[in-house]
Amino acid sequence: MDRNNPHISKLRRIVHFFEDGILVALLASMTGLAISQIFLRNFFNTGISWASPLLGILVLWIGLSGSIVASRQKNHISINVLSNYLPKNGKLIAEAVVELFTAIVSGIITYHSVRFVLSEYEYDVIAFNSVPAWICELILPIAFGMITLRYLVHSIDDFSQFIRRRRKI
Repeated sequence: MDRNNPHISKLRRIVHFFEDGILVALLASMTGLAISQIFLRNFFNTGISWASPLLGILVLWIGLSGSIVASRQKNHISINVLSNYLPKNGKLIAEAVVELFTAIVSGIITYHSVRFVLSEYEYDVIAFNSVPAWICELILPIAFGMITLRYLVHSIDDFSQFIRRRRKI
């Protein structure tokens, strides 16, 4: 969209700072919990009973939070064989179509992950101790929703650039 708008740039920086902060906090929490668990087991022959399931959930949260951050600059895994042989306008259209496809697939995953989380909530599924599973799984619709929005914006931006370039010709 309009990258020169100072309000949009400021909002973008705030969102990026928030995303980075969450990722750092999750990683620090996971590292601290894992080190504590190792320390307690090696020196006191004990441990935290809920540490292992929480560490597994933190891995999921870190992975999906990392995917959100990667979607900022279109840094997801892609195959660029065709784009190497296309002219600039063709490459722009190809990227826009792939980004739109990514947004559609992510949107479908978002929809089904919302249904899944609501189902877990409805049936009162417990993840560990007395922590509801739906809280642990909230990252699924959040992450895929953010990825959907990001790739939709990327696609619209690329289509807009293509149209602007065509008008100049």
